[in-house]
Amino acid sequence: MAEYIPSPTDWVREQVEQYEGSGGTEATQLRDTGFPVIIVTNQGNKTGAIRKTPLMRVKDGNNFVLVGSRGGAPKNPVWVYNLRNDANVEIRDETEVFTMRVREVADPQERARVWDLAVAAFPNYQEYQERTSRTIPVFIAEPV
Repeated sequence: MAEYIPSPTDWVREQVEQYEGSGGTEATQLRDTGFPVIIVTNQGNKTGAIRKTPLMRVKDGNNFVLVGSRGGAPKNPVWVYNLRNDANVEIRDETEVFTMRVREVADPQERARVWDLAVAAFPNYQEYQERTSRTIPVFIAEPV
Protein backbone atom coordinates (compact mmCIF):
# COMPACT_ATOMS: atom_id res chain seq x y z
CA MET A 1 0.00 0.00 0.00
CA ALA A 2 1.28 3.45 -0.93
CA GLU A 3 2.18 6.05 1.69
CA TYR A 4 -0.27 8.89 2.35
CA ILE A 5 1.31 12.32 1.97
CA PRO A 6 -0.88 15.11 3.40
CA SER A 7 -1.25 18.36 1.46
CA PRO A 8 1.39 21.02 2.09
CA THR A 9 -1.45 23.57 2.16
CA ASP A 10 -2.54 24.02 5.79
CA TRP A 11 -6.28 24.49 5.27
CA VAL A 12 -6.49 21.52 2.86
CA ARG A 13 -4.57 19.22 5.21
CA GLU A 14 -6.63 20.33 8.22
CA GLN A 15 -9.95 19.94 6.41
CA VAL A 16 -9.09 16.43 5.21
CA GLU A 17 -7.95 15.44 8.71
CA GLN A 18 -11.12 16.76 10.34
CA TYR A 19 -13.45 15.40 7.63
CA GLU A 20 -11.98 11.90 7.68
CA GLY A 21 -11.21 11.91 11.41
CA SER A 22 -14.89 12.52 12.15
CA GLY A 23 -16.03 9.80 9.76
CA GLY A 24 -17.53 12.44 7.49
CA THR A 25 -19.65 14.28 10.06
CA GLU A 26 -17.47 17.42 10.42
CA ALA A 27 -15.67 19.81 8.02
CA THR A 28 -18.03 18.82 5.21
CA GLN A 29 -18.30 22.37 3.85
CA LEU A 30 -15.68 24.45 2.09
CA ARG A 31 -14.22 26.55 4.89
CA ASP A 32 -17.67 26.83 6.47
CA THR A 33 -19.17 28.57 3.42
CA GLY A 34 -22.22 26.33 3.31
CA PHE A 35 -21.00 24.71 0.08
CA PRO A 36 -20.57 20.94 0.57
CA VAL A 37 -17.32 19.21 -0.29
CA ILE A 38 -16.20 15.65 -0.92
CA ILE A 39 -12.77 14.17 -0.31
CA VAL A 40 -11.13 12.69 -3.41
CA THR A 41 -8.37 10.16 -2.76
CA ASN A 42 -6.05 9.32 -5.62
CA GLN A 43 -2.49 8.28 -6.36
CA GLY A 44 0.15 10.90 -7.10
CA ASN A 45 1.48 10.65 -10.65
CA LYS A 46 5.07 11.50 -9.68
CA THR A 47 5.41 10.13 -6.14
CA GLY A 48 2.98 7.22 -6.30
CA ALA A 49 1.81 8.38 -2.87
CA ILE A 50 -1.80 8.60 -1.77
CA ARG A 51 -3.17 12.16 -2.04
CA LYS A 52 -6.44 13.54 -0.63
CA THR A 53 -8.18 16.68 -1.84
CA PRO A 54 -11.41 18.37 -0.76
CA LEU A 55 -13.43 19.34 -3.85
CA MET A 56 -16.87 20.86 -4.27
CA ARG A 57 -19.66 18.27 -4.23
CA VAL A 58 -21.24 18.33 -7.68
CA LYS A 59 -23.57 15.41 -8.36
CA ASP A 60 -24.77 14.08 -11.70
CA GLY A 61 -27.05 11.19 -10.78
CA ASN A 62 -24.80 8.55 -9.16
CA ASN A 63 -21.71 10.28 -10.53
CA PHE A 64 -19.61 13.14 -9.22
CA VAL A 65 -18.30 16.02 -11.33
CA LEU A 66 -14.74 17.06 -10.42
CA VAL A 67 -13.70 20.55 -11.52
CA GLY A 68 -10.02 21.49 -11.78
CA SER A 69 -10.53 25.21 -11.19
CA ARG A 70 -7.78 26.08 -8.71
CA GLY A 71 -9.60 29.36 -8.22
CA GLY A 72 -8.95 30.39 -11.82
CA ALA A 73 -5.17 30.16 -11.48
CA PRO A 74 -3.15 29.95 -14.72
CA LYS A 75 -2.15 26.31 -14.06
CA ASN A 76 -4.18 23.21 -13.31
CA PRO A 77 -4.20 21.81 -9.79
CA VAL A 78 -1.77 18.90 -9.38
CA TRP A 79 -4.60 16.43 -8.81
CA VAL A 80 -5.67 16.90 -12.47
CA TYR A 81 -2.41 15.27 -13.61
CA ASN A 82 -2.87 12.53 -11.03
CA LEU A 83 -6.30 11.66 -12.45
CA ARG A 84 -5.03 11.78 -16.02
CA ASN A 85 -2.37 9.25 -15.00
CA ASP A 86 -4.56 6.94 -12.87
CA ALA A 87 -8.33 7.02 -13.20
CA ASN A 88 -9.00 5.09 -9.97
CA VAL A 89 -10.25 7.19 -7.08
CA GLU A 90 -12.05 6.87 -3.80
CA ILE A 91 -14.61 9.53 -2.97
CA ARG A 92 -15.87 10.25 0.52
CA ASP A 93 -19.19 12.10 0.54
CA GLU A 94 -19.80 12.75 4.21
CA THR A 95 -20.21 9.28 5.77
CA GLU A 96 -20.31 7.34 2.49
CA VAL A 97 -17.22 6.12 0.64
CA PHE A 98 -17.28 5.12 -3.03
CA THR A 99 -14.73 3.39 -5.26
CA MET A 100 -14.90 5.13 -8.63
CA ARG A 101 -13.15 5.67 -11.96
CA VAL A 102 -12.82 9.06 -13.56
CA ARG A 103 -12.79 10.18 -17.14
CA GLU A 104 -12.03 13.63 -18.41
CA VAL A 105 -14.97 15.17 -20.22
CA ALA A 106 -13.95 15.92 -23.82
CA ASP A 107 -17.30 16.02 -25.64
CA PRO A 108 -18.37 19.70 -25.87
CA GLN A 109 -22.07 18.98 -25.28
CA GLU A 110 -21.44 16.77 -22.26
CA ARG A 111 -18.94 19.30 -20.91
CA ALA A 112 -21.47 22.15 -21.25
CA ARG A 113 -24.11 20.07 -19.44
CA VAL A 114 -21.88 19.10 -16.50
CA TRP A 115 -20.31 22.58 -16.38
CA ASP A 116 -23.81 23.98 -15.83
CA LEU A 117 -24.28 21.50 -12.96
CA ALA A 118 -20.97 22.60 -11.47
CA VAL A 119 -21.81 26.31 -11.69
CA ALA A 120 -25.24 25.64 -10.15
CA ALA A 121 -23.53 23.88 -7.23
CA PHE A 122 -20.76 26.47 -6.86
CA PRO A 123 -21.34 29.72 -8.80
CA ASN A 124 -17.73 30.88 -8.36
CA TYR A 125 -16.67 28.39 -11.06
CA GLN A 126 -17.97 30.77 -13.72
CA GLU A 127 -15.81 33.60 -12.37
CA TYR A 128 -12.82 31.25 -12.16
CA GLN A 129 -13.19 30.33 -15.85
CA GLU A 130 -13.40 34.00 -16.79
CA ARG A 131 -10.25 34.71 -14.75
CA THR A 132 -8.03 32.23 -16.61
CA SER A 133 -7.08 31.62 -20.24
CA ARG A 134 -6.96 27.83 -19.76
CA THR A 135 -10.03 25.67 -20.17
CA ILE A 136 -10.77 24.36 -16.70
CA PRO A 137 -10.64 20.54 -16.80
CA VAL A 138 -13.78 18.64 -15.82
CA PHE A 139 -13.92 14.96 -14.88
CA ILE A 140 -16.79 12.57 -14.26
CA ALA A 141 -16.31 10.03 -11.46
CA GLU A 142 -18.42 6.94 -12.08
CA PRO A 143 -19.04 3.94 -9.81
CA VAL A 144 -16.81 0.95 -10.56
